[in-house]
Amino acid sequence: MAEQHNILVILGHPASDSLCAGMARAYAEGAQNAGAQVRFLEVGQLAFDAVLRAGYRGEQSLEPDLLAAREDITWAHHLVWVYPIWWGAMPALLKGFIDRVFLPGFAFRYRKGSSLWDRLLAGRSAELLVTMDSPPWYFRWVTRMPGHHQMKKAILEFCGIRPVRIHSFGPVRSASADRLAQWVDKARQLGQRQGMRTA
Repeated sequence: MAEQHNILVILGHPASDSLCAGMARAYAEGAQNAGAQVRFLEVGQLAFDAVLRAGYRGEQSLEPDLLAAREDITWAHHLVWVYPIWWGAMPALLKGFIDRVFLPGFAFRYRKGSSLWDRLLAGRSAELLVTMDSPPWYFRWVTRMPGHHQMKKAILEFCGIRPVRIHSFGPVRSASADRLAQWVDKARQLGQRQGMRTA
């Protein structure tokens, strides 16, 4: 019998009625219907200070919602992040969530006397569903995908999460209702495909 596949869907758009929210819920529904165990985390509904007040120099107690988020991340085999690109990268609220949760001792650990580090979230994969007002080709070739590189290389892979697959959706600003519905359906299909995989 195949091992249960645990998927955590993280909605990084602050608004619950956004395109990203619809895509995140569709992904979760597709994965659950395919047999995966799914948890849904809506960053915009969490109660926490999004500012890492002292960096890594001091200790900032985690709010209950962030402690629960850590438990969800530990539980998951596959992390799905759904968020928009604003000014070339993720929304500030999502960045604040990562700043507060992906701390040394949980996500990574620097080695004493070495420039190397331990990747404490290894063994997990990730998928990014990213919306943008720019055409994806423009984001790729003109601005050089700063937000994609930040999330994939500087955050997730740094902590050992790989592979990281990226799906770009845009331009949202000029998309028709039919096009938006196609993207939501695509998210559902991606969830179904992932839900059919074993851990």
